[in-house]
Amino acid sequence: MTEALSGLRVVELSTTMTGAQVGQLLGDFGAEVVMVEPRGGSRLRSQPAFPFWARGKKSIELDLHDPVDLGVATGLAASADVVIETFRPGVADRLGLGYDSLGSQNPRLVHVSVTGFGRTGPYAGTKGYEQLVLAKVGALSAFAGMVTRPGPAYVSVPFCSWSATQAALQGILAALFERERSGLGQWVEASLAQSVGALDPWGWIVHWISRQFPDAFSAAPPVSPDGTPNSSFVFRLLVALTADGRWLQFSQVQPRLFRALMTALGFDWMWDDPRWRTAPEFEDPAMRVEFWGLMLESVRRKTLAEWQEIFASDHNVWAEVFRHGSELLHHPQMVHNGMVAEVADPDLGTVRQPGPLVRASGTPARIERSAPRLDADGAELRAGDRAGPGSPGPAVPSRPAPVPAAQAGRPPLDGVTVLELGTFFAAPFGVTLLTDLGARVIKIEPLGGDPMRSILPFPETGAARVLQGKESVALDMGSDEGRAIIHEIARRSDLVLQSFRAGVAERLGVDDATLRAINPDLVYLNAPGYGVDGPNGHCPAFAPTIGAGAGFAWRNIGTGVREEPGLDLSEIKAGSIRLTAAAGPSFAQADGVAAVGVATALLLGLVARQRGAGGQSMLTTMLSTAAHALSEDMVEYADRGAIATPDVDLLGLHALYRLYETSDGWVFLAAPEEDDWDALCAFAGPGTGLGEDGRFLTPEDRDRHDDALAGELAALFLTKPAADWERGLSAVDVGCVEVAPAPAEANYLDDAFGRAHGFVVDAPHPTFGEHPRLAPLAHFSRSRVTAGGGCLLGQHTESVLTELGHTPARIAELRAAGVIGT
Repeated sequence: MTEALSGLRVVELSTTMTGAQVGQLLGDFGAEVVMVEPRGGSRLRSQPAFPFWARGKKSIELDLHDPVDLGVATGLAASADVVIETFRPGVADRLGLGYDSLGSQNPRLVHVSVTGFGRTGPYAGTKGYEQLVLAKVGALSAFAGMVTRPGPAYVSVPFCSWSATQAALQGILAALFERERSGLGQWVEASLAQSVGALDPWGWIVHWISRQFPDAFSAAPPVSPDGTPNSSFVFRLLVALTADGRWLQFSQVQPRLFRALMTALGFDWMWDDPRWRTAPEFEDPAMRVEFWGLMLESVRRKTLAEWQEIFASDHNVWAEVFRHGSELLHHPQMVHNGMVAEVADPDLGTVRQPGPLVRASGTPARIERSAPRLDADGAELRAGDRAGPGSPGPAVPSRPAPVPAAQAGRPPLDGVTVLELGTFFAAPFGVTLLTDLGARVIKIEPLGGDPMRSILPFPETGAARVLQGKESVALDMGSDEGRAIIHEIARRSDLVLQSFRAGVAERLGVDDATLRAINPDLVYLNAPGYGVDGPNGHCPAFAPTIGAGAGFAWRNIGTGVREEPGLDLSEIKAGSIRLTAAAGPSFAQADGVAAVGVATALLLGLVARQRGAGGQSMLTTMLSTAAHALSEDMVEYADRGAIATPDVDLLGLHALYRLYETSDGWVFLAAPEEDDWDALCAFAGPGTGLGEDGRFLTPEDRDRHDDALAGELAALFLTKPAADWERGLSAVDVGCVEVAPAPAEANYLDDAFGRAHGFVVDAPHPTFGEHPRLAPLAHFSRSRVTAGGGCLLGQHTESVLTELGHTPARIAELRAAGVIGT
């Protein structure tokens, strides 16, 4: 095989970024993707990133309210291998494009539906705008540190759309994998509200722990309102300004990395000074404030170029610059990894854009064709190249007779074994998501444990989520005996994940060449922060580092922080706090963004192997995944239009898509369409004069007088409580929700929201006992998903070694020699 998904037809019934990016990945890897566009074209065509989202696809223009066009769309969908639809719940069924109708015509169809809040629960009928979801789950409040005014902040990074894209892709790929066993397709569902909950590494369990043990643990912001750092992470992940006015995000979480930074700052004398030798941990708040100031002052004595010389000479000291816009496309590591593409577009010229999400040695992506012109393939698709049910569209292609159906309720990845070689969160949580789909994951941990286990003061809280559903084997990876055990596990595995810095896997003898020589059928995914070699492969990558270097922070903060030389220390501290918030609080940041991409990459390799590609080496990185998540920014071509950005106060994009304060809280209003305006005016009532005001009669009028309209609406929203506005406007189908408070994770644990929508299930943990966790992201009509609990360090060492054929005596010898732990 040369393409992982060749021979598959995908029909895309969507005008959302999520639907477009689902189709884009499938198309990159060989599927024929047909965009069904409404008359006049998809609204996405007006977006600068459309050439990226639609590359390599086909286009047909159809009015789904016209019976003839609907018949064409139905025929296309009924003949497909995969259908992607992002309608509100019930719309596809009313059109005859739901799974019940299409699946009855084509039992092999994999049909994925993506909604805002799911198909059941109190918010199922709410419009699925990105900011409505972020507001309702508490994310806008979680990002409040970006603004100096009271209240929540508009979040520009499309965290919901990205996570839902990956949840949908994981559901599709898992269903395709299962289809080859059972011969049957099925319905897959995902939602923005549930999927975005996957981006949080530990906030969920921290919030629950603080509720369970209020006297033992409490959460606090990184920096108190009075300017006192509350956590050593302020120092380990320092945000500082250089002498020439560039912001840097340092990456020194582990002790050896922090010691290297102290030397670079000229502070290595502190280790011998009784007053400072506990750095970066200080009980005295005044010392924390003083130490922070000393660090910031030291950083700004050097220019960016001088700091980059230090980075080049000591690989344990590293910081990313805060990049803007599409600068990531020129990052030297992105270019080295081959994850930037240039595509010739007949109308736009050369379009520079992200390359494939994953680089695959055996089934590489093909990114050659530009986005299609509207209805470019309409004549061909209407005529069809096959006859049969669903005419005038093409019918179901001939296929081999299906194999007997799988056992009812079997997980889609049942029987798949994954060997995990990695630490922290960004890559390992991607494997955690596969446990939800039924995969067996054997995690190799050092004898001291994954650093996530001890990263927070309360034991095991940092690792609880990333270890869900896994088996832990603790061993000395640097020993010959430990390496031999890993090789034995690899021989019996289907997938391998490794996420160490460049050179580590080779030094340990667990690199892809070594393990694939042992088991040629392995799909081996390298998923480091930067790469397995190249200019930055050796650099430590943590979530804020990638958030800064990729552009998450600047995309969120807009023009709210000054970036220039000469700022005084108080201005640097204020900017540091805001940029720290913009790069992502625990609820949504680069670690989670990368993790959901890792799960997709592993599943793509698994499906390709099943379809005849065999084992192969694959690469995805935190950096390149961030480029896909920031796709709205990541295109360059001549005369490219600007993307919409929020105001300086981070309230919103315009008067009808922004935050408003009410008499007792905040709401987010999403009413950008003409029928939204009419309903809003009718609900507000004639006494407000909104509908009669000459400044606001037409969309053009409202756009011209946007500031005035925002002022009128701001005064109006102050007249009622937030809950009243949500209830009243939702009743007339206007997008408006009360902004939930932070911490965002608490809203999932609220039974009226989390459990009512099926976002939460209970799972066991050896330390905490039963606790709530996020439910699996994708739901299947036929396959079962699982929701495993956490594990302790080395909990499964003996059972795995016994399975490999080691006797009790041999296991005791290995333990006595310090090769394995318990």
